[in-house]
Amino acid sequence: MSVPDYMQSAEDHQTVLVVVQPVGIVPEDQFFKIYKRIATVSQVSIRDSQRLLYIRYRHHYLPENNEWGDFQTHRKVVGLIAITTCGSAKEWSQTAERFHGQKEVYSSTLYDSRLLVFGLQGEIAEQQRTDVAFYPSFEDCSDVEKRVEDFVESIFIVLESKRLDRATDKSGDKIPLLCVPFEKKDFVGLDTDSRHYKKRCQGRMRKHVGDLCLQAGMLQDALVHYHMSVELLRGVNDFLWLGAALEGLCSASVIFHYPGGTAGKAPGRKLSMSQAADAGKRHRPGAQEVLIDPGALTANGISADTSTEIGRAKNCLSPEDIIEKYKEAISYYGKYKNAGVIELEACVKAVRVLAIQKRAREASDFLQNAVYINLGQLSEEEKIQRYSILSELYELIGFHRKSAFFKRVAAMQCVAPTIPEPGWRACYKLLLETLPGYSLSLDPKDFSKGTHRGWAAVQMRLLHELVYASRRMGNPGLSVRHLSFLLQTMLDFLSDQEKKEVTQSLENYTSKCPGGMEVITLPDGLKLPPVPFTKLPIVRSVKLLNLPVSLRPHKVKELLGHNMSTASPFIYSPIIMHNRGEERCKKIDFQWVQGDVCEVQLMVYNPMPYELRVENMGLLTSGVEFESLPAALSLPAESGLYPVTLVGAPRTAGNITVNGYHTSVFGVTSDCLLEGLPAVKTTGCLVEVIPSLPRLQLSTSLPRYKTLNSHLTVSVQLFNGETQQLTITLENIGSEDIETLELTSKIVSTKEKVFGNFLSWELDEPLSHLPLKPGQAVTLTVNIKVKLDFSGQESLLQDLNDDGISVTGLPISSPLRQVLKPRPENKPVSSEPGKAEYSHIKVKAKDSALRMYTVSVELRQSCSIKLAHGKLGKGIFLEKGGNCLHVVVVVFFLNLKL
Repeated sequence: MSVPDYMQSAEDHQTVLVVVQPVGIVPEDQFFKIYKRIATVSQVSIRDSQRLLYIRYRHHYLPENNEWGDFQTHRKVVGLIAITTCGSAKEWSQTAERFHGQKEVYSSTLYDSRLLVFGLQGEIAEQQRTDVAFYPSFEDCSDVEKRVEDFVESIFIVLESKRLDRATDKSGDKIPLLCVPFEKKDFVGLDTDSRHYKKRCQGRMRKHVGDLCLQAGMLQDALVHYHMSVELLRGVNDFLWLGAALEGLCSASVIFHYPGGTAGKAPGRKLSMSQAADAGKRHRPGAQEVLIDPGALTANGISADTSTEIGRAKNCLSPEDIIEKYKEAISYYGKYKNAGVIELEACVKAVRVLAIQKRAREASDFLQNAVYINLGQLSEEEKIQRYSILSELYELIGFHRKSAFFKRVAAMQCVAPTIPEPGWRACYKLLLETLPGYSLSLDPKDFSKGTHRGWAAVQMRLLHELVYASRRMGNPGLSVRHLSFLLQTMLDFLSDQEKKEVTQSLENYTSKCPGGMEVITLPDGLKLPPVPFTKLPIVRSVKLLNLPVSLRPHKVKELLGHNMSTASPFIYSPIIMHNRGEERCKKIDFQWVQGDVCEVQLMVYNPMPYELRVENMGLLTSGVEFESLPAALSLPAESGLYPVTLVGAPRTAGNITVNGYHTSVFGVTSDCLLEGLPAVKTTGCLVEVIPSLPRLQLSTSLPRYKTLNSHLTVSVQLFNGETQQLTITLENIGSEDIETLELTSKIVSTKEKVFGNFLSWELDEPLSHLPLKPGQAVTLTVNIKVKLDFSGQESLLQDLNDDGISVTGLPISSPLRQVLKPRPENKPVSSEPGKAEYSHIKVKAKDSALRMYTVSVELRQSCSIKLAHGKLGKGIFLEKGGNCLHVVVVVFFLNLKL
């Protein structure tokens, strides 16, 4: 026997083996459809008996394994169900011959057989036969399960007769010597009359009868026979069969202690009433029979209340003794080279029992022993199966990393050099299954929390293997995704040389298949989420910038018709309830304008040891339609914080939220959201976008003096009483019509002591050109006439003296200061009392957002001042304070269509 059954469990010792095979040409899908229906009949309650018969089905079974049926009867094929198709009566004879040929393969052990024929109708199909069932089609076969149950009952009858025949002690009859295949040649020529030989025959037969009792549902009898067999075989040092007797004893004890099974099968095994009562009877010298309830189990499956009684019992082993006997049996198997499969399967059974007992460390010892069992020359497929099962068993006992190791070994075995057609798909699938064992997830969000789990070196090796396997599968998009994940999540663990190698490989892959943000769905349904490059470059802060001063909208209260009743009430609360997400998305106190270019500043740095080129970097927004203008960056190697300004223009009005940014690095397009960047600092990402406003360009006929806060300032020097014209040209350089124009003047004095009306204009002619289309211009003439009132000269002189300004080059003496009158506070000096300091041309409008353009005209004048003693000083130019009269021309415009 060279091929082990890794799915073996201790409870399989009480099952009878039935092989289900196709005969002739049978569609595979139809065969397995019928096979699954047959396999549902896994246990049958025998009529006129309270015993249960358990059935184990196989659709493929090596005949050489059948030769070990005397050694362990659950390995013996006792039933055969053949499935075939037959279209006509002519084909029937050939079909019947094939069925008989199939029975010959297992004839030495077969108890009974059945043939299920699909498609044949007519006279032959109407004949009543016990071993053949005819069905019109694979769909019209409602009583398949019932026929299988009848078939199982017939097997039970044969099984029970064999048990009774071999269990009966017939004095004088010579007991045959049961052998395994490799022993037969060793017993040729032995003295069959020796006492040693007879004990060996008796011990082996007792063990065999114990197997039959276990299969027939007589657990107590099986335990008795196993104990007798152990004593007989131990006396003659028949170690191979002694190991089998000990394993049988363990199996029977496991079936009693764990009626739900140890293999993790869905349907639990149920003890019949008589079986439970039979199993519960234990004999102790000088004690009455004790009935043990197998249902009184603790969480780990061990009967806590009765384990002491079981341990003292004569037959059933305690849970601890089960493992000890398994160890002893496996040590005996290890003495025989040809019993490697038996030894390996016994290790697997013991591991399943220890898993239920939650004794992981002892289970790992059994598995470690199973790893080193030599089974001879295994095929590559058998090696893959062996490593996969070892992986599953390590997973069963909670050794996740060891499980992942063997799963990875199985994956590498799929593409071994000796395989003519390497199975890269199977390799890739197995590699994916190893990820949890190495604490590795393919979701980049799991790595954004800052705490790395697992061994980075092993994880990088595994990711490289996934990249290579996906490339050999012919899926470059999958390779790009895994390589992007490797670069993003393992960047901190890569050396400078490894960073260069990984990025070069990524550029090679993306030249054929660019990387994107779509979710990749694998054939088995696994979804690979996108991998945004949030570390290439790393962003530390995001700040939304206000518009330039000349483009900022202003709210004018006169136009708003401000109503305090609409203001919301202020409610004070000492508890501040907010979180980081609310801080990120709080509204900013300035506005953007529809159609105007807006800016967002990012502070970034490059963690790579070489220059990083970022292509097509732009903003990700929501709320309004937004046109992002992409930028290209070239960041120096391992640069410090580097400012990057991303721009765009909102195309509609409303509230806009800056959600993040997008980049294109190494051929991979990434959408990086701010919510996924916990280390990013931001003052807010929500801003109001108001409807479009016109844009106006101003130019004047006077020479430019200076520009202050984006306000144009021109200078003119005039004497008192002098007049000059200021021509202002207004050009519409925006995309909106200018329909309304308002002109306001304000005279500003540093000391707020001297006032006068200097400006006058007529708006009728300029307003006639409105609306002003984009690209058109209009000219506005402003008359500047200096008309100052110098009454109250003493006060003015006192102001000048306070400012330290000399008159005719001489400082004002202190005696003169004593003669001067106290200065009046904030008393307006004007030729027209009560005149306001503003002159307006008002236009009513509903708009609340305006642009303000300012022209500041600085006036200088020459004047005479009468001193206290009556003399006149001529040609004195005043250079500071009250003499510099800043005339500010403020131009407003509205778009009444908004």
